[in-house]
Order: sequence, then C-alpha cells, then structure tokens
Amino acid sequence: MGIFSYNPEEILGTVESVDTSTAIIKVENDDKLRGLQVNHLVAIQSSKVGQHLIGLVSKIIRKSGYSDPITEVTPEFAFNVIKVVLIGTHLDKEGLQENVFRRSLATVPTINAECYLINGERLKRFMQAVSSVPEGEDGICLQIGNYSIDEDAIAWINGNKLFQRHAVIVGSTGSGKSWCVAKILEQVATLKSANALLFDIHGEYSTLVGNNFTHLKVAGPNDDISDGILFLPYWLLTYEEMLSLMLDRSDNNAPNQAMMFSNEVIKRKKEFLHGIGMEEMEANITLDSPIPYSLDDMIQYLTELDQERVPGARGEKNGPYHGQFTRFIQRLETKRKDKRLNFMFSNSGRLLTYECMSKLCCKLMMPAKDGYSGVKIIDFSEVPSDILPLIVSLIARVVFSVQQWSQNNERHPIAIFCDEAHLYIPAHTEKSIDDASLVTFERISKEGRKYGVGLVVISQRPSEVNRTVLSQSNNFIAMRLTNADDQAVVKRLLPDSLGDYAEMLPILDIGEALIVGDSSLLPSRIRISPPTLRPRSATIDFWDEWSKETVPANIENAIEALRKQSK
Repeated sequence: MGIFSYNPEEILGTVESVDTSTAIIKVENDDKLRGLQVNHLVAIQSSKVGQHLIGLVSKIIRKSGYSDPITEVTPEFAFNVIKVVLIGTHLDKEGLQENVFRRSLATVPTINAECYLINGERLKRFMQAVSSVPEGEDGICLQIGNYSIDEDAIAWINGNKLFQRHAVIVGSTGSGKSWCVAKILEQVATLKSANALLFDIHGEYSTLVGNNFTHLKVAGPNDDISDGILFLPYWLLTYEEMLSLMLDRSDNNAPNQAMMFSNEVIKRKKEFLHGIGMEEMEANITLDSPIPYSLDDMIQYLTELDQERVPGARGEKNGPYHGQFTRFIQRLETKRKDKRLNFMFSNSGRLLTYECMSKLCCKLMMPAKDGYSGVKIIDFSEVPSDILPLIVSLIARVVFSVQQWSQNNERHPIAIFCDEAHLYIPAHTEKSIDDASLVTFERISKEGRKYGVGLVVISQRPSEVNRTVLSQSNNFIAMRLTNADDQAVVKRLLPDSLGDYAEMLPILDIGEALIVGDSSLLPSRIRISPPTLRPRSATIDFWDEWSKETVPANIENAIEALRKQSK
C-alpha cells in the first residue's frame, strides 16, 4: 500500500482550477484551513493510478468574495482557497523500487481531484523518498535536523548528491552557520572511510575533537616540523603563483625577471633530479612540476647576474643583466626572511626532499584508516591575510591535482569545506594573488565531480563570493540573511518554480535553514539540530560579560602574541 492512502475524512479540499504549474484548492472545512501554513506540503490525486502530485502551499485565503489577481478568486467563487505550487510527482512504485519521488510533472491535476495534507509519519516517509533513503536504512543519509512544518519528522539529505554536485552554506553572522557545518562534519566523521578537509580560517573549529578528527595548523613563525604542523614549501607553487607572490609587474624589468626566473627554476629542478639519481624524469617535468629546488642558490645566481661586470673595449662594463634584478632580489629576500612566512620559506633541509610532497599529501588526503582520521581541520589563523588566498588555493590545487592523476580504481573521493569563502574565492579581484586563487577554485567547481572532489562553500557574504563557483553548486543551505545584496544572490541561484520561497530568508530563526537542491529534491525549511561538538563561534553576550565582577582580559599577553605572530 502506498504512503498516501488516506481515509475520506482526511481530505483537505478539491481542485477548483489549475494551470501548468499551480493549482487552486477549494477548502470547505474552516478548521482544516486554520491548521494550514504557507510552505506545507500537499498531495493531489493524479489521473494515473499509483501516483500523486506534490505541491507546496504558497497562499491561503479565507472566503470573502473579493477578487484577488494572484489566485484569480472572483465573487462567484466565494470560498476558502489555497494556492499550491506543483513541484513533482510521487510514485507508489517504479520498477522494483517503492516510494519514489520525481521532480517532473507527468500529469496535471484534474478538476475536483482530491487534495490531502502531508504530515506526521507520511511526511517522514515521503522525505525518505525525496532523500532516496531506502525503508529501514535511515543511517545511509545525513540527518541534519527536523522539518519546521512538522518537528516530529526527521530531515534527511542525500550525502552522495550533497558532495557530488557541490554545496553552498550561507547565513549572516549568528544565524547558526557554523553549527550546521559542525553537524554535517560530525556525521561525515563517523563513516568508516570518510575523507574531508575543512579550511578553518579563524580556528573556531578547534573544539571538534576525537579519533575521527585530526587538527593541522599551517606553521607559524616559531613552529618546527612535526605531525600536526603543515609546511607548504615554495617549490609547490606553480610558475604563475610564484610570480604573483614575488614579481612587481609595474617594474620595467619585469619581463626579463620572469624569463630568467623561469629558466632557472626548470634548470634547478633538473639538477635536483640528477642529484638523486632520477635523470630519467628530466625530460618529463615542466615548470610547474612539484620538484624541490634551492631558492638560496637561485638568489645567489641572480645576484651575480645583477652585479656582473664584463670586459669591454675600454675596460670593464656592466653585464647584460646588470641592475635588472635588484628589485626582484629584494622582494625574494624580503619574503624569505619574513618569519610570518616560515611555513613556506623555512630553511629546513627536510623540506627539500623528494618525499616531502608525499608526506604532505598523506596528511591531507588519506581516508580514515591506518591511523589517519576521516576529517582533517586545517587552521589558517596565523597565515597573513594578504597571501591567504594563495595559500588556501595551493592546498586545494594540490589535492585536486593528486586526484586528477590518480588511477580510477585508486581514487578515493574527498570533500573540501571552504569556511569564510569570501576571503579567498572573491567575486571581484584586485591583486594577481587573488586571480591565482580563483583559477583553482573555479576549476574544482567545474571539473571536481569527475575526479571525486566535492566543494562546500561556506560564507556569511554570498554577494562577495565568486559567481562561477556559486553557479556550479547544485545544493543550497541558506540560513538567515539580512543583507539585501546577499538575499538577491541566493534568490537568483534558486529555481524559478519556487516562486517567493526565498522571501523567508530574513525571517528565519537562528538555526533554521532553507535547503534546496539535488540532495533534497523538495525545498525544505529545516531546524538544524545542535551538534554534539560545538564550534567556538558562539555570539558573545556583551551585557552579561560587562556585568561580571572579574574579567580574564590580559592585554600584555595579547601584545606579546602580536609581536611574535603566534598565540
């Protein structure tokens, strides 16, 4: 028996008028009308046996006899009506599969077709169909909370489709966005072979602890090489990324600097391979191949060229490159000596080994087995903000490249959670470093699915996030947004058939979200369940803190941390 087998007394109303995407339902019973809410789900009889059309209540009008241009209610039809937006078809059985939901409309309702409210156990079982959760196998999907329209019904989202087709999680500060991320990660971490990275820009997810979580930190000024510290040596950068960091393109000598730099990089990479007995690889590497080389040796060589004097007709004269690399060398030296960039320019010999990249990628990409954890949380809080986009995109690019070059039967899917994405996937760029970052994330958003790389973009300012990356995402978890520009971006990304559904964005409660997309075929208003491990992102109660007798503030310690660039 199908889930929509109703008794006669459960009827809500009958179809009075219909067009291609909406239906007007006549409701005789005032009590049933009072129990309705906008965005409730209803099931309408289909002309085909074993099928019901699913609709979303968008307007409720009690009988008054006036003419309404939206519902087209006229004085001749003076009765209670609801306007329903048709959003899909439910099939009792399709082939061998039971309880199936399809987003398409195989038919439209007929006049006088019966309409029923979907609630309680029916709502739960229907949402299982929406999430493709087989009966009795609830554990294979994400339980993210409960439906606001029926708090007894658990809200499911399909974990496969959430990460296959990328996702966007947005919400103003204090809307519960971090809780939502933590709730998802908690469930990801319980999977036997989980594999996810979280870019934690401010260190607020340090409270997510346990055997299933590993915390990594991009090295600070005073950090040495150890298991929980990430070093990202400069030779991992591509040619364009290195130039964006080092080259002043306004310099008249910039073309010569770039040419000589590229020649020396490829030369020294080949010298490194020769030195470790891997000459056979020399013919295959490119300028961007992640092969170590010595920056100190390169600076010394460029300095010699910059100061070179050669024999001339009347004695010594300036060499062909004399004075052309002065500013470039100064920039290289400045970056190399900047302690804040210890994670990139550390002089440790262990970072100039062939095995260095393998060790790094194992830390980042190994799934939950053999002592590795399924969720790796990377703390970027000590990375200077001016190069944050470059460093975040470097890790993302390394992960994508390794996935791309893995054999199909050896490729294990990985999801990248990008917290505070507007800081490094910006809608508008002003510096070449930002451009280099965007290239990586745009490529992942377009091609990641083919190589098992899922992207989850998390931001409080969706209007400041790159439009290409957002448009490639097919799942949206939108929490309260109060800014008009941010609301407008989300509204443009949602399907047109949802009508005014996005108008709820500014009035959502803390912890409530609109979930739309392939992972939840029906648009749903959901109250996110609090995570067991809560991130350090709770809003500070100013008045309560100011009312306390004593305070923990220590300005001197903060100043020392600022000077050392390390907490």
